[in-house]
Amino acid sequence: MAIRIIRTEDDPILRKISRPVKNINNSIKTLLDDMKETLESRNGLGIAAPQVGVLKRVILVIDNDDNLIEIINPEIIESSGTQRNTEGCLSVRNIRGEVDRPEFIKVKGLDRNGNEFIIEGDKRLATVLSHETDHLEGILFTDKIVCGEYENEE
Repeated sequence: MAIRIIRTEDDPILRKISRPVKNINNSIKTLLDDMKETLESRNGLGIAAPQVGVLKRVILVIDNDDNLIEIINPEIIESSGTQRNTEGCLSVRNIRGEVDRPEFIKVKGLDRNGNEFIIEGDKRLATVLSHETDHLEGILFTDKIVCGEYENEE
């Protein structure tokens, strides 16, 4: 395992659409392991493969019980409600802002063994799942900040 470099908002890779994972091989499993170590090193709640420079549809999230969930080829299959929370991002330094996200979300994906599963989330997990799946579409949370309110962290 290795801690990978987090790409920052000026890196064009963060604006590209990620490709689906066709085969879960050792390379993908190494990516998952490295993303876990990178996320833990930064005390984040989620990370997407583009943030470490890989245009693959892979995310890791911390659920409401602080468990790590790996999701390959995540697909939002249901969402409802709206909640507004303050967000930050490992790739966007020194900026936090209010973002509207679904209050509930249901995501289908694969685990590292290729088994399909569904994860449902509300509150924090719904926000994190929405935030990380946005990364796979080249969308940053700063694109969704309500009323352009930026809060600098010094």
